[in-house]
Amino acid sequence: MKREIIQTLDGSVTIHLPDMKESYHSKFGAIQEAYHVFIQNGLTLLQDRPVSVLEIGFGTGLNAFITFLESVKTGQKIKYTGVEAYPVEAEEVKLLNYVEQLEAQQYSSVFEAMHDAEWEKQVEINDKFTLLKRKQFFSEIEDVELYDIVYFDAFGFHAQPELWTTEIFSKMYKALKPNSVLITYACRTSIKKAMQEAGFTTEKLPGPPGKREMLRAFKY
Repeated sequence: MKREIIQTLDGSVTIHLPDMKESYHSKFGAIQEAYHVFIQNGLTLLQDRPVSVLEIGFGTGLNAFITFLESVKTGQKIKYTGVEAYPVEAEEVKLLNYVEQLEAQQYSSVFEAMHDAEWEKQVEINDKFTLLKRKQFFSEIEDVELYDIVYFDAFGFHAQPELWTTEIFSKMYKALKPNSVLITYACRTSIKKAMQEAGFTTEKLPGPPGKREMLRAFKY
């Protein structure tokens, strides 16, 4: 499948799959979207304690990297797990400009280490942040009450509707601890219904640039 690097409106780049008419991040701004959805409306709810994160779609590593930067800023201890069935190629990683756009050059080695990290092995990035990358399909996840927050960053419903079903969200619900949260950029009636059928309590929030609304779901 053809893959190309494109620039988004905030200057950061993303990977675009023209055959699927899908990109790894919003064309309106990859970094803006990631911060708005997963940090501002997700991680900040849990900054009073150590947190275990499950990312659905490790992809370019952007969400993991900005979460690391938040950990540096706040001192929060984070255990990060990223699931990805089709890892980004090394040549593509070299073309990602997130370190420069985030003015985080002092942590360029961290971004590289995240991508170089061995799969299926927990790696200590620093004394506050550990990373485990798992190469598997989302349907294969069988974790039970391990995570405080899920970053649900799968490809969009129009591209892969099978990733936005009650079955998948039931796996997410099972993987989360009580009193936890799932956050996603998406907002579609069928997705909200699937979340609710899985047991979540949902709410709509203002979306990132270029998107009117997004969803946040709680497991109580």
